[in-house]
Amino acid sequence: MKYLAIDYGTKRTGLALCDRDETIASPFAVIEDKANLIEKIIQTVKEQSVDAVIIGLPLNMDDTEGPQAKAVRKLAEKLKNVLDLPIYLQDERLSSFYAEDKLLNAELTEKKKRKIVNSVAAAEILQTFLENKKRQRK
Repeated sequence: MKYLAIDYGTKRTGLALCDRDETIASPFAVIEDKANLIEKIIQTVKEQSVDAVIIGLPLNMDDTEGPQAKAVRKLAEKLKNVLDLPIYLQDERLSSFYAEDKLLNAELTEKKKRKIVNSVAAAEILQTFLENKKRQRK
């Protein structure tokens, strides 16, 4: 299956995709246009022939949900209403931290790093989802 992962942020939303063999998650794009976010996600789903969507759920370290988790749940509901695909929520704790760590030694300006960190975080979310799925099969 081909999955699209979403790291929903207040300023930017990162997207990542995996290959059909479900082995590698790769950063794909960053959406900065919040007004057309749903439309851009739908467009990506169609253009990339996506089979399911994974959305990072930002839980607090004590497993509670804050305002951003509630916003993610709203986004998931909106997508369920417009996409005829499975929508999964994936715990995304520390995904941004790991993404920033991966970009630490990249030869990019801080501005460029800020622009792509959400797509790298989405790839982290998707990779975690794929690894969990493999473990459940065994």
